[in-house]
Amino acid sequence: MNFNKTEDTASGGGIIQDFTKGSISRQLLSFSFPLFLANLLQIIYNTADMVIVGRFVGKEGLSGVTVGGDVTNFFTFIVMGFSGASQMIISQMIGAGKKDSLGRFIGTMTTALMTVGALAMVLGLVFMDQLLAVMNTPAESWQYTKDYATVCVCGLLFIYGYNVISAVFRGMGDSRHPFVFILVASVLNIVLDLVFTAGLGMGTFGAALATVIGQAVSVIYSIWYFLRHREKFDFEFSRRDFRIDREQLRRLCGLGVPMAITSASVQFSKLFINSYLNSYGVAVSALTGVGTKLSLFINLINNATSTAGGSMVGQNIGAKNYGRVPSIMRWVFALNGVIAAAMITFVFIRPQAPFRMFTSDEEVILLSAAYLPVLITNCVSGILRSAMNTLIQGSANYRISYLVAIFDGIVNRIGFGLLLGVYLDLAYVGFWFGDAIANFTPVLIGSIFYLSGKWKTDRYVK
Repeated sequence: MNFNKTEDTASGGGIIQDFTKGSISRQLLSFSFPLFLANLLQIIYNTADMVIVGRFVGKEGLSGVTVGGDVTNFFTFIVMGFSGASQMIISQMIGAGKKDSLGRFIGTMTTALMTVGALAMVLGLVFMDQLLAVMNTPAESWQYTKDYATVCVCGLLFIYGYNVISAVFRGMGDSRHPFVFILVASVLNIVLDLVFTAGLGMGTFGAALATVIGQAVSVIYSIWYFLRHREKFDFEFSRRDFRIDREQLRRLCGLGVPMAITSASVQFSKLFINSYLNSYGVAVSALTGVGTKLSLFINLINNATSTAGGSMVGQNIGAKNYGRVPSIMRWVFALNGVIAAAMITFVFIRPQAPFRMFTSDEEVILLSAAYLPVLITNCVSGILRSAMNTLIQGSANYRISYLVAIFDGIVNRIGFGLLLGVYLDLAYVGFWFGDAIANFTPVLIGSIFYLSGKWKTDRYVK
């Protein structure tokens, strides 16, 4: 299955994917499949630490990776938001035929985000102990958590670098190369995890070291590839190319700030909720980490299709080809519905099997029965959320992104967690369900946005 293609003569004759015509189903499958593989590898990449540490260190180490991962993820909210915004802006630039400003935008985005990444790394290292205390890190897993988080924070620049480069490729309709980049990191991480943690007994420190080395090699490889094909991006890698262009910075911040706030609010609310969950003991802390990874696995297709669909919607809005947008959303919904039904069936048939991949600790396995309804709820919300995120992301409407940020990340996630967990005294189960219910927020906001018809404009990236 091939994309429709158009020659980008303004950027040196490189190939750019054209989503404004042709078969929507074929384009969606072709573009989303490498994204699915990349997301799968990303989760395997992060999950390898939990599986190997859980097997060779125990639930204390598993808790350390869980809490340490939460701390690291908190410092990635900016790059996640801005890289998502950059992908949509690049898509709309291409759809609107504004490829002459592509190089200036890439340079501005790279300089701004890598500067922020360096600052995040410094802040993370300076305030590490305070963050672990705020997270109610269990005493039994404190050192495991600190070892893991400290090493991972030292590798933040590699995380930022990967997201910057992937945003460029995906915005241009290329989902294959980001998959290759993460494949390199994943293979290295798993191999080094086994060497450092299982073989040399380095515990969570070894697992984190394996993660950072994998990230570093992946980013170096992606930069090398970018250099070889820089003519496609109108970007020569000279000092001048990395200067911040005020107009491009304004464009980046116009959408990037609300999307970063969305990401930040979700991360902050998860830290807030997980700090309560960690107070219930190391077994609950460990299961929370396992459950989060399983929810990510279940939503793999949702995330891939919404990202692919967002780029497709972005190009069509940029080209004022609004008639294709509802069809793209319907195909995203249908594809996710079929896959989700299969996943839910498997969870019903083998309820303990997913949890036993991570740990054999019977206390954690016993708790897993209470988490199954949460997994299913996350699966159902993912089907609906992906279709609406396709529109929200592709429209590049910063006002809608702000609404999602406020209600999804702060009001609903924390509010439902406290309501169910504290006021209704459902303890950790209430916090799990509160987090799951909040995932329906983009569905409600996105539905209202779609019916209003206000997404039929490209003025948010002009």
